[in-house]
Amino acid sequence: MVKVKWLIVWSFIAAAFCGCKRDDVVIPQAQSGYPSKVGRLILTQCAVSGCHNNKSKEAAAGLSMESWEKLFEGGRSGACIIPYRPDFSTFCYYTNTDPSLGITLNPVMPYQREPLSETDYLMLRDWIAQGAPNGCGMVKFGGNPTRKKFYVTNQGCDVVTVFDQETGLQMRYIDVGNDASTESPHYIRVAPDGQHWYALLRSGKALQKFRTADDSYAGQVFLNAGDWNTFVITPDSKNAFCIDWTGSKIKYVDLVTGAVLITYVDAQNLIFPHGSAISGDGKTLYVTAQTGNYIYKIDVSDPYSPQIDTKVLQTGQSIIKTPLYDAHEILLSPDGSKYFVSCQKTNEVRIMKTANDSLLATIPVGSFPQEIAVSASTGKLFVTCPEDTVTFAGKRGSVAVIDYNTHLLVKIIDCGYQPHGLAVDESKKLVYIANRNFNPSGPAPHHSSGCGGRNGNIVFIDLITLSLTGKKIEVASDPYSVALKP
Repeated sequence: MVKVKWLIVWSFIAAAFCGCKRDDVVIPQAQSGYPSKVGRLILTQCAVSGCHNNKSKEAAAGLSMESWEKLFEGGRSGACIIPYRPDFSTFCYYTNTDPSLGITLNPVMPYQREPLSETDYLMLRDWIAQGAPNGCGMVKFGGNPTRKKFYVTNQGCDVVTVFDQETGLQMRYIDVGNDASTESPHYIRVAPDGQHWYALLRSGKALQKFRTADDSYAGQVFLNAGDWNTFVITPDSKNAFCIDWTGSKIKYVDLVTGAVLITYVDAQNLIFPHGSAISGDGKTLYVTAQTGNYIYKIDVSDPYSPQIDTKVLQTGQSIIKTPLYDAHEILLSPDGSKYFVSCQKTNEVRIMKTANDSLLATIPVGSFPQEIAVSASTGKLFVTCPEDTVTFAGKRGSVAVIDYNTHLLVKIIDCGYQPHGLAVDESKKLVYIANRNFNPSGPAPHHSSGCGGRNGNIVFIDLITLSLTGKKIEVASDPYSVALKP
């Protein structure tokens, strides 16, 4: 009887100091999947009634910590723990109270309870730095070299966010670049064979190579200083053409050896090159002239002796090498019969016939069209317009949807603030959109990140309904380019 009375008294004391009450049934440690010390802390401080358990999670950011598996289902804003990266794990931000140990955010967790001791916080931080393994030592999203993923560059942080395709959650943050200064990973692509992904550093001097199996570093091509914007990989995955925008040159590189093989420089016929695409047979390279009304169509049958031909973007018009359309990006149709060009000065997309470079259609879209992605299964073209302030009142940015068979504008979607990079996932029937949220007048991010700056976010368009799914994942500063692992 004395023991029972003491338990009742202790329950009242605990309730007085806790914003979250304990469940009537304590979650068995052995069934939680956590390592013992981590589990004891999370199950008694976080996964309690009114907070991050299965019953109460909807009032706690949609996040349950009742088990290790539940923890890695994430919440409404995505993953709260990124294995190996406490500096990008919001779990650490909200449990840390010492700015010298990292980011601190309010409200401090455990909510309305005594903050974690420094010893407990460091134990959790070190666990995450080791991959946040479960009680058996397994790291989430590890050990599956064939996992489907998509990648997002974060220009403000010199990192690439790796997403798990199945769950749509952030699973890793991968450092890119060679030094402490910000090198701005500007463009990312996965090789056609799916074995490697490559990040081009706009303010750096390299095209860096990583294995898709485990996202480990695999080497780089040293390009020297330049304003590196885009690149295109040859169909056999062995070579690439890297575009230096303000330097007005193109480097043909060997992706196997990491060597620069030849540099194309033509003062008369290669001015401010930007967007790039290559034909299915690898013999024709297309490059946009971002200050003009034309593209460069380059015969690279012999890449050591390229033949540069300048093509206008309108039938019968003479070549005027002054800004008119300002072609930003170029993309070939899945069957190669057409190519699409986003014209950022005239706010339109031009559809050209590949056989004779004649104009098939001009489709007006939102302001400053930039990146393009295509869906072969639906016959749709998606175009981001990051500076569109007209289509949606009080907003900045839109995504235009074009039927590339009928050449008709189907829909314009409000996807968020300053949408830029995008990728179509045919198997999941989704389009991934990276909202830069770079402009200071944009909506305040939910939280900070390990590298500072304004966080952006990733949203998802349903490929069938052409509507947002409602899912929005915040990522590090200035998400810019998106690529899908096939």
